[in-house]
Amino acid sequence: MLTSASPVRTPEIIHPSLWLASQLARGGARGISSGFEALDAELPERGWPPGVLIELLLPQDGIGELRLLRPVLARPPTSDQHRTRAQRIVLLQAPHPINAPGWAQMGVEAARLLQLQAAHAADACWAAEQVLRADSCQALLMWQPRLRKGDHDLLRRLHGAAQAGQTLFFMLRPLSCAREPSPAPLRLTLKSARDGLEIGFLKRRGPLREQSLFLPLLPSPNLQRHVSPVDRRTPATAAAGSLPSELAG
Repeated sequence: MLTSASPVRTPEIIHPSLWLASQLARGGARGISSGFEALDAELPERGWPPGVLIELLLPQDGIGELRLLRPVLARPPTSDQHRTRAQRIVLLQAPHPINAPGWAQMGVEAARLLQLQAAHAADACWAAEQVLRADSCQALLMWQPRLRKGDHDLLRRLHGAAQAGQTLFFMLRPLSCAREPSPAPLRLTLKSARDGLEIGFLKRRGPLREQSLFLPLLPSPNLQRHVSPVDRRTPATAAAGSLPSELAG
């Protein structure tokens, strides 16, 4: 029983995973900076959380979602990630072929990209699960259409697989999925705005933020007239049912 003389014990003192509903979760491992100070201030652990499912919900492709992720994807790997495979970025079910010059302008070499395509949602989820459990890539970007009834168990499986490692796992889904349940601890809505994006905080480990956050973004490299010479070698492409051995552990 607490008395007036008893010291106030904050939840994180009791256990790092506890937090008040009025505060952002800060007790776990520090997140990976998004490259935007305003966004980091609104994210639990002050950055993108590795090893979990992160949902980005958008009305259509190409509104600036890759420019939002540009700082974290272009960031050089840490000293313990010098292996080539640890620098790899997997693009699963991307809606368009890889634009190598555009990625190069964002600071990501084509050699780091691996594109995977699957004919069915179940096959795509299987490929994502293998990549996450192998924990051999810097990031996995997965474009997931609206799920059919009964397919939501796939999200729980993928979130569980992500927790087995430290891979940054972003799932890009239609904005219409916002009303559907999801195990993802972080769900953001993205809407295009003049010179940037409006970020909505649909779900996070902390208090509800009703007002969206505007983030200014640099113009797309595809719209720039002067493009410096880049390595135009075709990025690696593979079928989702046949992963490279290094990704499959």
